Amino acid sequence: MSETKGSKPKEASRRDFIKASAGAAAGSALPALSIPMVHAAGTDLLKAALIGCGGRGRGAAEDNLNASSIVGLSVQFVAVADAFENKAKDAAAALNKKGGDVTAERTFSGLDAFQRAIDSGIDLVVTAAAPGFRPQHFEAAIKAGKHVFMEKPVCVDAPGFRKVMAAAALADEKKLKVGVGLQRHHEAGYLGGIQAIADGQYGDITMLRAYWNGGGIWNRKREANQTEMQFQVHNWYHFTWLSGDHICEQHVHNLDIANWVMSTVLKKTGADWAHPVKANGMGALWHRGYGDFIRTKKGTNKGQIYDAHFVEFTYENGITLLSQCRHQPNCWNSVSESFHSTKAPNGGANLGGRSVSGAGPGPKLKSGNPYVQEHIDLLTAIKEDKPYNEAYFGAVSSMTAVLGRMATYSGVEVKWDDAVKTGPDLFPANLAWDAPPPVMPDADGNYPIPVPGEYLPYDMPGRKKK
Repeated sequence: MSETKGSKPKEASRRDFIKASAGAAAGSALPALSIPMVHAAGTDLLKAALIGCGGRGRGAAEDNLNASSIVGLSVQFVAVADAFENKAKDAAAALNKKGGDVTAERTFSGLDAFQRAIDSGIDLVVTAAAPGFRPQHFEAAIKAGKHVFMEKPVCVDAPGFRKVMAAAALADEKKLKVGVGLQRHHEAGYLGGIQAIADGQYGDITMLRAYWNGGGIWNRKREANQTEMQFQVHNWYHFTWLSGDHICEQHVHNLDIANWVMSTVLKKTGADWAHPVKANGMGALWHRGYGDFIRTKKGTNKGQIYDAHFVEFTYENGITLLSQCRHQPNCWNSVSESFHSTKAPNGGANLGGRSVSGAGPGPKLKSGNPYVQEHIDLLTAIKEDKPYNEAYFGAVSSMTAVLGRMATYSGVEVKWDDAVKTGPDLFPANLAWDAPPPVMPDADGNYPIPVPGEYLPYDMPGRKKK
């Protein structure tokens, strides 16, 4: 477990919680049910579709295939879908080299390609398109009766969160299995650390810390003849409606660990997974466009997301999580989680890379690669008809990141309940290549950015949106 740490509930409930929420696979926290097989008419062949054919999507598909050989459940990719035709064709060719049967007729492209892939006679959806599309893709797959593996984050705004939570409940009703790409739940060191926390080894939690500070990420140039919608979808990381900002796209991993620790402390499972009740913070955009954007109120033709976020989250029991994420070169870097507690070493802080000192190595898993192990656990649940639904904690942790972004963009304290109920919908009213996206550049090619003190996360008494 990378730097996260412990508290002290009652002995019996600690172990029961870990078995439910972490277990050997850290899968569903729902009670056991007797459910029928839901794939390929009861055969041992699972037909799969990949939606979102970029690097992470193709990596997830390969991880799934590697896991299938370990589980003993055959998986064959027979369909692919991507917004862009060249990516779909490249993925089809790559998957066919690995035993796939992706024909030209099942190689779909365009903004509606996801639905055509879902409707192509498959059993499992692996979806890794831009995060802004995740709620739409997940909902469609569950309504169609498909098992799902979806990458994180699973939403970038409050309406998306509500949609994912509703689809998660529908998945339970339909006895479908859902995995989420928060792979730390499938890593032995984290599992061992969570178990040690649940066992009371570190006493009571007093504070949490989480970091995703690095030098930056890719940025794609505008191509000839692209519409504005095509440019933004192609360069999706740099637009809030598509990525949620990097606090959602990457830092969600660390925030998820904090929620996992607090779920252990508060004994929360399933749709009741622990989350902060409020957040305040600050952020800034300066490096991407090399200018004073807060004063000029302009973004940059490179995009609109912030360079840095610092958030103070508060949980229902008053415990504070201090959160940093930053994209700036030549600065202090860390991707880690930490806790302070009454029995932790080093003056109350317990630090470590994907392990907790004194916690032991954790359970023995079938794979030392958590990206493969998460697919092993999903496929095992499908094969053995066991309940498995990671959508709940995936949604709650994604919404935690959204809560933090709302706080940094606005500069005001943001409440979880208000954010979930009334947070704005960032998704386009009309999703088409020739339609305007939610944000548009000005005459100089600069995008609007949220200005703290002016931007409002939702309607607030006495304040007007600008």
